[in-house]
This record gives sequence, C-alpha cells and structure tokens, in this order.
Amino acid sequence: MKFAFHPKILDCLADYNRTQFGKDVASGVTVGVLALPLAMAFAIASGASPVAGIWTGIIAGFITSLFGGSRVQIGGPTGAFIPIVYGIVVLYGFDNLLIATMLAGVFLLAMGVFRMGQLIRFIPVSVVIGFTNGIAVVIFMTQIKDFLGLKIASLPSGFFGQINALAHSLHLIDLPTLAVSCAAFLFLVFYNRMAQTRALGFLRRAPGPLAVLVVGTCLTALFDVPVKTIGEIPREIPPLTLPALSLDTLSHLISPAIAIALLGAIESLLSARVADASIEDTHDPNQELIAQGLANLVAPLFGGFAATGAIARTATNIRSGGRTPVAGMAHALVLLAIVLIFAPLARHIPLAILSAIVVVVSLNMFDVHAFKRLRHFSNNYRLIMLSTFVMTVVFGLTVAIELGMVLSCLLFIYHISELTRIESVPLAKTSETRYTASGKPRIAAWRIYGSLFFGAANKLEPLLETSSGEPEILILDAQTLIQLDSTGLDALENLHGKLARGNALLLLSGLHGQPAAMLERTGFIERLGAENLFPNIIAALRAAEKRLAVTTNAPAETT
Repeated sequence: MKFAFHPKILDCLADYNRTQFGKDVASGVTVGVLALPLAMAFAIASGASPVAGIWTGIIAGFITSLFGGSRVQIGGPTGAFIPIVYGIVVLYGFDNLLIATMLAGVFLLAMGVFRMGQLIRFIPVSVVIGFTNGIAVVIFMTQIKDFLGLKIASLPSGFFGQINALAHSLHLIDLPTLAVSCAAFLFLVFYNRMAQTRALGFLRRAPGPLAVLVVGTCLTALFDVPVKTIGEIPREIPPLTLPALSLDTLSHLISPAIAIALLGAIESLLSARVADASIEDTHDPNQELIAQGLANLVAPLFGGFAATGAIARTATNIRSGGRTPVAGMAHALVLLAIVLIFAPLARHIPLAILSAIVVVVSLNMFDVHAFKRLRHFSNNYRLIMLSTFVMTVVFGLTVAIELGMVLSCLLFIYHISELTRIESVPLAKTSETRYTASGKPRIAAWRIYGSLFFGAANKLEPLLETSSGEPEILILDAQTLIQLDSTGLDALENLHGKLARGNALLLLSGLHGQPAAMLERTGFIERLGAENLFPNIIAALRAAEKRLAVTTNAPAETT
C-alpha cells in the first residue's frame, strides 16, 4: 500500500495564470458572502455560537482547499452535522464537542492515509438516502423552537423529548418572531423566481441567504421589531487553545466521533464526485479525506467544530467561475475579513431569520421523490431505506448507519446465498460402471454454481444424503464456481473426510481462478491428491470408470 500526499493545488499551479486568478478571487468573494449566513445558522442550530460556525468556515474552508483532492471543493459547517453536533453539545457540552471533532479528524486522516477513500462508495445508496432524509427531518425539528419563538431554555436532543417539549410550549408562540420567520421563509422560497423577473433582476447578484439576512436585519432594526438576536460577535482572531480532555467522557465520544467522520467522509466525497461531473475532472478521494481530517483537527483549536465538503457552496463556486483551490482559500479569507471588519453589525441579526434559512435547507435536503420511487424498487431496498430513515429520526445517525449497514450486509449475504446452487448432473445409464444392477449409483456428479462462502457452505451437506445410498465416487464440477472462502473450504474438507471414511473418492473438475488458488494455498489439493483433479467433468467421469475397473465402449455422456 503506497501512501502519496499530493494536494490538488500542486496540479493547478503548473498552468495557473492571472485570468484564472481573477475568476477564482471573484468566485471566492461570492461563496464567502454566501457562507456567512449559513455558517452562523448551522452553528446556532447545532447548539453552538455563531462565532464557532464562522471560524469553522474560515479554518476548515482554507485547509480543505489547500490540502484537498478536489479543485473546487468548499469546506465548512453543513446542515447534515446539526443532529450529531447538537446531541453532543446537549449531552457533553461544547468543550467535548471539540474533542469529538478532533477524534473524527484523526479517523478521517487515518482513512485517507490507509487509502480507504474508495470504500466509502460501498455504503449502499439506500442507506445514504435514508439517513439524508432522516437528517432533514431532524434539522427541521430543531428549528421549530426558534422559528416560532418558543420559550424553551434548551431543546432536548432525543426525538421523543423534543416532541414533548414542543407540544407543551406551542401555546407560547411569539407572534413577532413568527411573522419575521414566515416572511424570511417565503422570501427564500420565492427568491429565485423573483430574481428571474425584469423588475427584480438585480437580486441575481446576491445569494438568497445573504439577501434575506441583510434585508431582514435592516427591517427588523428599522421598525424595532421585538425579536431575539444573535448578540455580539468578537472582532478578533480567537487564541489557539487546546480543548481540555476529560478521560471520563472520552469513551462516550468515540461513537459520535465515528459518526462525524463517516458522515464527513460521505458528504465530502459525494460533493467532490458531483463537482467532477461539472468541471470534467477527477478528484483524489484519499487526499480529500486527508484534508478533511486536517480541517477537523485544526478547526477546534480556534473554537470551530465539525466540517466537511459543502455541496451547495461547491456548486456556487463552480457556477461563479472557480476552477482551482485558490477560490476556496479566497472564500475563507473573505469570511475572515467580514469578521474583522463588520462583526459589530452582526448583533442585530434576528435568530428567526437564521432559523428560516436552516428550515429552507432542511426542506431542500428532504427528497420526496425518493419515497415516491420506492414502489419501483425491491422489498430489500425499501426495508433498508425506511429503517435507516426512521432510525435516524428516532434514535440518531449513529444507530441508523449501523442498522442500515447490518441490514444491507445480511440481505446481501442472503441474496448471494440464494444465487449459489448445487445441482445434480444426470449420468447416462449405458454403462454398468455408473450404476449397479440394483440401481445404486456407483458414481454421482454434481455441479456448483456461484460462490461457496459462509452463507452458502451448508449447501454441500445434502450431497451424500441420497435415497439410494452413498456413491463410491463423487465428482464435484467447479467450472462455474467463482469464489471460495474459508468456511466453504471447511465444508469441502468435511465432504472429503466423510467420503474417505466410507472408502469413497472425491474428484474435482474445472477448478480455476480464486477457488483453485485457495485450495492450492491451503494444501487441500495436496491432501486430496493431484491425481483427483481434472480439467472438466468428462475427464473426471472417464477416470472414475477406469478406477472402478470396468471398461465401457459407450462415451461418457453428461447433460
């Protein structure tokens, strides 16, 4: 296994020019402006401060572009992390969230170093769709409190706890907050449609989240609408601080850290793969995982939390003309400039507007068509997707992914075992060698199809359970056997041993590929005897007849 550290930016510098630099900087400004409201909204929805979201975008965004395996990937906080991050903050506090993020960074870094980028694609699409839609529902639920202005000190992290808390507080809806939330929500929903009109065409120059943030903040401040705001944002670079490590909670953070790492890997590589199709390039998945690992290791040192590749911001970068990692680095520097220059103005931003932004994100994440298309798929697909969806909503992402993967593996094993079959090969009765006068078979032939693995090894057991007694020679044709594992080998050993104890022979024919290499490497062929191996079933049958010391002029016929 060869490890290679080769960021994509090295490939881009060879033919980099002033024209592309101008496009990258312009795209970085656009994406940076878009990233500001999203970073704050995702942070607040996760139970963190808006400052944490901004610095996550700055640090993680810069590192993702500098060391990443994609030309156009934009890193930062995303909505998908909200359920995991919120649960960690509620249960263990923000300091332990930083530790869990750094642990996730270590896992991501290890995945990249050991070249596991391609393995992420082994996660079934049914699992991905299930937990993506589940995350959308969870994000939506976490925003009901701020969207309605409910007086809930801290929303519980569990599904049933949230339902109970929201149900008991619905009579406390704050009407000014609800009015601002609904106005911001409708503005975002119809923003693109308004931007297409001639009168409001100027709206195309600014992304919707930024437009609603600026307009909504100005109007609520101008008319002195009594809504809750995000408060002060420090106008300074946070000091480099190592989170305090609590050994008592470290063991509890392993599972959430794994969930952060898996989700971060899946989302970042999915984003990079989507971007490849747009710019006709190929990303390096292992290098991308290394970059995500470094980003999640460093961001907590500045008060940031979990980050990954952001699909929406990456798509905006592509549409704006960004074609190299310089655009992503420029986006991070734009965020930094905004914090250092305009931070005092942020205290007027209403939480209701940020909540509306996240609600729209959650609705865009929820794929209704995925449920409508379920009738076109198999029962296994439906079971995996719906189970993952329900478990994500009710019990959390970690349990959902575990259940989804276990179900996928079990159903796959069952499916492959059903494809594996062992069928009797009828032998012509023109030779006395093959059958005795009483009809007892002296030679029996079987052909195995598919994979002889732990889920199908038991299919060898009935070979000797014939109504007319055990044969003197059993031929097993492996011409259509494509794979053999250790359990299948053990089943062959048992078959060989049982025949030997009854003074019967086992002949193998048609061995090739992996099964042949497996039997040779483990010494089974030596124990069986090379003289009992044949290139095809015809040769095995003729050898069996000779060993029974009966000659026949009839050709060996098989079907």
